[in-house]
Parts: sequence; C-alpha cells; structure tokens
Amino acid sequence: MENKKINIAIVDDHPIVIEGLKIMLNSQPFFHVSESFTSGSEIVSFIRSNEVDIILLDIALPDANGTELCREIKKISPETSVIMFSNRSERSIIMQSIQNGASGYLLKNTSINELVVCIKGALSGNIVFCNETKQIISKPSSNDLPIPRLTKREKQILQMVAQGKTSAVIAEELFLSPLTVDTHRKNLLQKFQAKNSTELINLAVHMHLMEE
Repeated sequence: MENKKINIAIVDDHPIVIEGLKIMLNSQPFFHVSESFTSGSEIVSFIRSNEVDIILLDIALPDANGTELCREIKKISPETSVIMFSNRSERSIIMQSIQNGASGYLLKNTSINELVVCIKGALSGNIVFCNETKQIISKPSSNDLPIPRLTKREKQILQMVAQGKTSAVIAEELFLSPLTVDTHRKNLLQKFQAKNSTELINLAVHMHLMEE
C-alpha cells in the first residue's frame, strides 16, 4: 500500500496549466498524473470505466460549470476525491463546491507544497483549503448575509451612528433616553451580526442600506 501511487486526473481548459501541474505532481514520489482533460464531458466518460483517486477540477470549462460537474462526478464515482482548482475566489462558489461534494478548494496561486499537503489531506477524508481560501471563507461577505429588516427608528439611528454621533447626542436630537438609543444600537449589532459600530456601518454600506 505504501508503494501505491496516488492516481490523479487534471481537468482544465488551459494546456499550459495542465503541463505545469503534471511536471510538479509527477516529481512527487507517490503521485502520478494518469490523465488530463480540457472539458467536462471527457472526464465524465473517463471515470465511468476508470478509477481515479484525485481529480483537480477547474471551475470554468468550455462545456460545463465545475461546481455542477463536481456533483455529477461524485454521483458516478463517490470514492473519487474532487479538489476544485481555480482562479475564482468568490466565497459563494467555494461553499457551493463543497456542498456539491468537493473535498477542497484551492486557488491557482497555491504553492506546490500546499497542493501536496491538500491532496494528502483530501485522501485522508478531510476537506482541504489553501491559506487564501481559508481566509475568504472565514469572513462572510455581505452578499452571504441576509439583509436585516429594520424599523424606521433603527434606520434613523443607523444613519446617525454612521455620522459618528454618540448615543447621548442621538438621544438628545431624537428626544429619547440614552438607554433607549443604546438598546437600538445593540439590536442593530445583533441584526447585522456585527462586533462593533465600524463593522456595522461597513456591512450596512455594502448592503446599500445607507443610501437615501
């Protein structure tokens, strides 16, 4: 078992990417790139009658979307580990890939050392990410969060917080008690899942809630 080479297939529509990966991976003692393909239909046909340990799969292919193709590959060959290998760094695409059965998501600027570690990790049953991908998924973007429903008063206070006004000033201008203003501010932080006022305003801006 120790001497068994890990059988890898590459799916990418850029031949230069394929050649580079082949050279790097075949230089590793236990890796062997058995096949490479430039389209989704080719890899689907191949795995119907051939076993592959790992597939490095690009997102953008001429005849398929990589995230959907991943789901199809896993249906045909559940034992094959699929690692997405792409330039696309949107959090939604990364998460969709994992939902569709991918064992990991690496960006194409990943180092060979990181790639090797991730391939071994995927074969051990882990979900693997390169360092940059880990950073992307660790902080949800405003697009991933539902837009909170705000009351008229909350919108008003949000605007005033964005102007840098303190609770005391807001309370005075709106004829409210400072305690009431603080309660509204706490509710806003909770609704936006924000840690502080700066994060609250940044999220509100990204969600276009600060526009008149």
